[in-house]
Amino acid sequence: MADKDELYLKGLKEGDRFVFEQLFREYYPQLCLYARRYTSDKSDAEEVVQDFFCKLWDKHFEIQITTSFGSYLRKSVLNHCLNHARKAVTDRKFVNYSENLEEVHRTNDHDSNNELSEHIGRALLELPEKRREIFELSRFEGLKYHEIAEKLNISVKTVETQMARSLEFMRKYLKDFISIIALIISTLMK
Repeated sequence: MADKDELYLKGLKEGDRFVFEQLFREYYPQLCLYARRYTSDKSDAEEVVQDFFCKLWDKHFEIQITTSFGSYLRKSVLNHCLNHARKAVTDRKFVNYSENLEEVHRTNDHDSNNELSEHIGRALLELPEKRREIFELSRFEGLKYHEIAEKLNISVKTVETQMARSLEFMRKYLKDFISIIALIISTLMK
């Protein structure tokens, strides 16, 4: 490992903010270019790299590097890109699922569908106001996390955290309707 990289690692492990800022300034642009190979657009690449640096700082005291510092950073960013892609697929499935529920509600006026729609509406109302706003901007208006963060003047990390909490709440809140949801999905696939 190069002397400069050893200084970065030592400073990072000690929680030196100045070293972390220097590390960020030096590696951020090239890691964004690297992440761009694995993401759908520039803003997603930037979001992934920013998320990586947030996690790097959160776990700075645990870092164990056995390869070169640059290799460690690239491998970590690649892992974040893969996680981001998996999350995007899951989010798309949820959006498709929500859209399918809306379509069923419009075309099929059964009591169970009405009850489910009402339950979803109640679940949304139980979310804290800011969390509901973030959820609706993402799921109903189709904004990306960085766009929501910009619009609400909050960090992307806050948006991610609030979305994860919203989705977990919705899963728990709607667990009693799983059989109805499965029935609706099976009728849509015919």
